[in-house]
Amino acid sequence: MRASIESLTREILVVQQWSILSYFVVVNTILLILLVASALELRCHRREVWLESDWRILSSPAAPTISMLAPAYNEATTVSESVRSLLTLRYPNLEVVLVNDGSSDATIDVLRRDFELVPILPIYRRSVESALIRGIYRSRVRPDLVVVDKENGGKADALNAALNIASGELVCAIDADTIIEPDAMIKMARPFIAVNGHLVVAAGGTIRAVNGSKVLQGRVVEPHTPRQFVPAVQAVEYLRAFLTGRLGWNRLGGNLIISGAFGIFRRQATIDAGGYERNTVGEDMELVARLRKRGIESNGPRRVEFIPDPVAWTEVPESLRVLGRQRDRWHRGLADVLWRHRHVLFNPRYGSLGLLAFPYFLFIELLAPVVEILGLLGLIAGLTLHVVDTHFAILFMLAAYGLGLAMTVLTLALEEWGYRGYGGLRERLLLLFFALLEPLGYRQLTAIWRIRGLVKYLRGRTEWGVMTRTGFVAAEGAGEGTVGP
Repeated sequence: MRASIESLTREILVVQQWSILSYFVVVNTILLILLVASALELRCHRREVWLESDWRILSSPAAPTISMLAPAYNEATTVSESVRSLLTLRYPNLEVVLVNDGSSDATIDVLRRDFELVPILPIYRRSVESALIRGIYRSRVRPDLVVVDKENGGKADALNAALNIASGELVCAIDADTIIEPDAMIKMARPFIAVNGHLVVAAGGTIRAVNGSKVLQGRVVEPHTPRQFVPAVQAVEYLRAFLTGRLGWNRLGGNLIISGAFGIFRRQATIDAGGYERNTVGEDMELVARLRKRGIESNGPRRVEFIPDPVAWTEVPESLRVLGRQRDRWHRGLADVLWRHRHVLFNPRYGSLGLLAFPYFLFIELLAPVVEILGLLGLIAGLTLHVVDTHFAILFMLAAYGLGLAMTVLTLALEEWGYRGYGGLRERLLLLFFALLEPLGYRQLTAIWRIRGLVKYLRGRTEWGVMTRTGFVAAEGAGEGTVGP
């Protein structure tokens, strides 16, 4: 009996290991395709940008008006710098709508003090539902700044309130602690006024980690690679996710994700779709999926573009505890969106959305951490029972490590060729150093966090968790700021 159980266990482990190996080959083949697509897309994008002047967009009568929607909850440490950054963006028709979502700290007081807010009559069309608005204010010194003070309802609810107040043809949803490059909105508006701009319903830009960089008056004046391990390895992740993920999807039928920290949408299409879904922690991805699906069904705007050169800087978590809560929440949001729109999966009616994007996010993004941890546990069990050859296991682990590192190095090469966002050679070498460390424990830890998020989703857990921020700390004697210790 014992011998038969051991024999069955060995057979199961052999099948599992071959399945994991096959999954590994398929996933890395797809990632390589995305990398090649990203390189081709970046080359075309650079050529188009070289032929087109920013001033042409600035002076074009077709340049759409843009409303910046910035939800703020307990952002007193960073909100003023972020608002100043938004108010000095280079764009001809721009308004800023900041929503104080029932903050329990001094967020609204800081805004009143720094921008001389005065109350205005709360007259607006309630196109989408939101929690009670307590007051609407306009800045005496900057009339293009509108502040909405409302009862707490969550990020999606705050964005819906901002949609009701905004007047722009396009709306740009950002986090209140995000710092945007001065010319970012010019570049973000480009796909909407291009030849096929009527097909574009949304666009997203690149997000980089601001931790460790010097900030002056709402601008990143000296970008640096974060020096601490946790934010630095996230900087590597962000580059890989944006430059070899979302950029590649432009070639493969359009994106399914726009970062909640920096995305731009057609306002009327967003309102017609019902605004942001309040009963999910993945409101940004859910809106993109809904807009794409509705656009295909109605033959309306349905393209979602990623634009690599408009950059927004955001403060990433500096502790493993906070980072774990973030990745847990992201994975719950992904699972929720895929389940809500499950009828799109493998449905030829939705083209690349149903046949490429949804399968990728289900079988690779959602299930990859489960496969990774099961594979690691199976490998340990196989070595213990002598089912897996030790030399083969070592070679496989080295191959996996080397392939992942090669993908990251190629991503850094794309960044160097394209934008050099973190500065000179020293910063690149630091990114490479942290890329070498990333697979040695950190990646497995993120897989565990993501599995935890998946389990919580299956159990119906919907909490956001607390995100602690360091804020922009003034540098001595310079009027500057640095993010992080």
